[in-house]
Amino acid sequence: MQTFSLIVTVGVALFFTYTNGFHDSANAIATSVSTRALTPRAALAMAAVMNLAGAFLGTGIAHTVSEGLIETPHGQTGMAILFAGLVGAIVWNLITWYYGLPSSSSHALFGGLVGAALAGGTDVLWSGVVDKIILPMFLSPIVGLVVGYLVMLLILWLFRRANPHKAKRGFRIAQTVSAAGMALGHGLQDAQKTMGVVVLALTIADVQEEGDGIPLWVKFTCAAMLSLGTYAGGWRIMRTLGRKIIELDPPQGFAAETTAASILYTTAYIFKAPISTTHVITSAIMGVGATKRVNAVRWGVAKNIVIGWFITMPAAAAVAALVYAVVHVAFG
Repeated sequence: MQTFSLIVTVGVALFFTYTNGFHDSANAIATSVSTRALTPRAALAMAAVMNLAGAFLGTGIAHTVSEGLIETPHGQTGMAILFAGLVGAIVWNLITWYYGLPSSSSHALFGGLVGAALAGGTDVLWSGVVDKIILPMFLSPIVGLVVGYLVMLLILWLFRRANPHKAKRGFRIAQTVSAAGMALGHGLQDAQKTMGVVVLALTIADVQEEGDGIPLWVKFTCAAMLSLGTYAGGWRIMRTLGRKIIELDPPQGFAAETTAASILYTTAYIFKAPISTTHVITSAIMGVGATKRVNAVRWGVAKNIVIGWFITMPAAAAVAALVYAVVHVAFG
């Protein structure tokens, strides 16, 4: 029974990674596609490859997820908690994807794990949740907004005497690099989050000891599923990020992607904080757009997106708690 539970839980974790890929593919390529720097299929293929590569660049975030958010639960209760947390995250991903809302798959996962842990009577490591999840959730969009604004101002000043058509053509080429950097950062951040959940499942099932390294097959499988999901594409959310917030041109797209990628690498390597790629790229787009003129940003759309950010964790937690209750009643 324990082996069956482990297989089911790992399977659901991999499906979550797939939904994460198609839900968040817009993060990496929406700006490049909207400015016509890349064709949609070329952008998706590039993002899928870079996601795969990024997943192998570190393990700090995976350890944060597996050891720093909830006490390691044990036995069938522990596996039920992981299963319920993943289902809560998947349900929220699918709902927000359907409505084209760029919410955070990461925070859906964290909310799901916390909600299921509370329902299952497992201790939540609130200091870790606050330090690694809540504070970055508030700070990263502010940093993205401000840095995106400043980077765009710098670009405008540096190229103030350049021929506008030549500059746009050059930035369209440069966006190929910045989009690849963004996709690499997405793989670095998001693939590790599922790796952490799979490692937690293996620990609960006594397949490996707590604190052991991440098996190579876990790294490769999580990376591959994220890449497959990315290549499937998330066109609904891509339209929101690429067009509905602001009409981007190549310099703006380059500034937004460069800003977001830099923040992803910094938080992954220095703070080992699993931040949301969605929050960072969306806020960077808003900051970049505000340099044109403040009302160039469609703040009504932005407000709906931000509201979605704040309800993601509690909504996923509520779904996860409900799923745990159903599993507990059905299987004991």
